[in-house]
This record gives sequence, structure tokens and C-alpha cells, in this order.
Amino acid sequence: MRREPHVEASRATEGTAVAYPDDLLSTGEHVVIHQHPHWKTLVVPALVLVVAVGGGGWLAVLVSDFGWASIARVVLAVVVAVLVAWLALAPVIRWRTTHFIITSERVMYRIGVFKRTGLDIPLGRIDSIRFEHTLLDRVLGCGTLVIESASDEPLEFDDIGRVEKVHSMLYREINDNPADDHRPGDRVADGRA
Repeated sequence: MRREPHVEASRATEGTAVAYPDDLLSTGEHVVIHQHPHWKTLVVPALVLVVAVGGGGWLAVLVSDFGWASIARVVLAVVVAVLVAWLALAPVIRWRTTHFIITSERVMYRIGVFKRTGLDIPLGRIDSIRFEHTLLDRVLGCGTLVIESASDEPLEFDDIGRVEKVHSMLYREINDNPADDHRPGDRVADGRA
């Protein structure tokens, strides 16, 4: 009996559900899991934002007594804006445009803003899957998913939220394909079932 993967998918991606355009999927294919990288990748950009804005404000107050204070404030504003754009905004955009998707037929990974890169692995080509996570990853609820396929080296997908659940669901999708299930009417060439 085939389970309803979309029901489990909604439970596995609780809080991280994001839409994926159905017109990019083949006929009969449906999304099981769709995630952006784990929120821990946004911690450093958030800290940079706080430090840059706070430090810039503090420095603006320090130079306010000088005659060249208006020029210093403009320079500080430009420096803070560049730091925030480069070290805070760019990583957030990169996070937002990175997608890890498991469908009923393949694993997809999409990354990039200006230069978009995509990777598709058909479920039938996957030899093994495993996950790894450090103590901190376990506390935060994320980890690395490692997929071994026909390629030379295993593919590692870092910062996957709820990696154990994703691993389990991917394993079920690979091994619960109705196309490879035995049906009572199926017979091999010599007549055995």
C-alpha cells in the first residue's frame, strides 16, 4: 500500500514550508520536502548587521563634536551600508535562493542569484544516503545529508533542517516506489511469481 507522501511532507517541513513551482515538475511528480538551508546560516549575517549598525552609530556619536563630523557621518554611513550589503544582505539572499527539494522522482538542489546552478539526482540512481551532525547541529536540529549515487564522490548537502527526518523520508521515497513493487499478476519468464 502506497502512503501519501504529501501528508508526511507537511509534517516534516513544519515551519519551513516553501512553495515550489509545479510547472517545473514532470507529470505525476510531486514535492515531498522543500527547504531552504537551516536558519543557523543566518546567525552570522544577523550579528554582522547588529555590530555594523551599532558600531557605526557609536562612531557617529564619537565624531559629532568635530568640525568634519558631517563628512565622517557620510563616510561611516557608506562603510556601514557596504558591510551590511556584503556581509548581511548577500548571505540572506543566498539563503533565500537556495532550495533543497525531494520529489517523488528526484532530489533537486538549486542555488544562486545571478548565476543559478541546479543539480538533479533521480531517486533510482541513489545508492545510499546517510546523515551527519555535530553536537551543535543536534541541538539546533540540522545536519549534513550525504547522498551516494553514480557519481565518483558522495554529494554533501550542508545545513539541512531536521536532517534525520529528511533522511528517513528520502529513504522511504527511494524504497517505496510503486513501480518496483510486486503485483500478484506479475510473472517472470519461467512462470514463477
